[in-house]
Amino acid sequence: MIFDNPGSGSLAYSPCRYGNSKLEFRGPRRPLEQPYCAAVGGTETYGKFVPKPYPALIEEATGLQMVNLGCINAGLDVFLNDASLMDVVAGAQVTIFQALGAHNMSNRFYVVHPRRNDRFLRASAMLKALYPGVDFTEFHFTRHMLSVLKQKSPSSFEIVVAELQMAWQARMRKLAGRVPGDKILLWLPGRPPGYGQPCDGLGEDPLFVTQHMLDTVRSYFTRVVEFEPSPEALARGAEGMVHGEADEAAAASLPGPAVHEELAEVLSGTLRELHAI
Repeated sequence: MIFDNPGSGSLAYSPCRYGNSKLEFRGPRRPLEQPYCAAVGGTETYGKFVPKPYPALIEEATGLQMVNLGCINAGLDVFLNDASLMDVVAGAQVTIFQALGAHNMSNRFYVVHPRRNDRFLRASAMLKALYPGVDFTEFHFTRHMLSVLKQKSPSSFEIVVAELQMAWQARMRKLAGRVPGDKILLWLPGRPPGYGQPCDGLGEDPLFVTQHMLDTVRSYFTRVVEFEPSPEALARGAEGMVHGEADEAAAASLPGPAVHEELAEVLSGTLRELHAI
């Protein structure tokens, strides 16, 4: 799904920046002079439409200062390419990394926008050779492009997915290697079919990330948390979310407040195990 305006609706997201980064994160801005935990991720970590996303709930429950570095529509590139942001992450006592989809990052087949990783910029000669006759100037978003490519040629699409999966693993190892403190890799699954999952035929979020891929990077992290929300939390859906009528479908595709509450409880326990609190 695409969420272009993180400030829409009536929630006060209090956008803020850290260091010299051009990226805007959910505020209020947290001071970095005292011990803190950084939560790095995408739309789910940002807490789109959610009054209190899981980083805020962890801080509330434990007293550990949480710096929410969730970025709308983020891929791994947006963090790796931002030196100022990586300085913030490097200074954290513990960092939680949400496992992001493999589609929103540059690779040998296509290039994405350096800050808006869901934006497709251009195809490589390799991708054009793999899909002759496709006019790539018609695409603006990675997910739309990939859904069309899958329909055009499922066999060629498997080659593209394999490249994305290899790139994801390499990028995750690089990201983990640049962070000196404890690192938690968070597997936060997308909503299952029937609960607002996008119906573009590409699969569930995080897109193209498999159990095998998690296992290959597991040793680079202090902990891996594979979170599965309860059926009860899923059934509550968007209950408690704040959004306008036009954002109803977008809200339905994201974890609701009940899921954030369960996730915060699980992660708080993990942080206690690491003696961060």
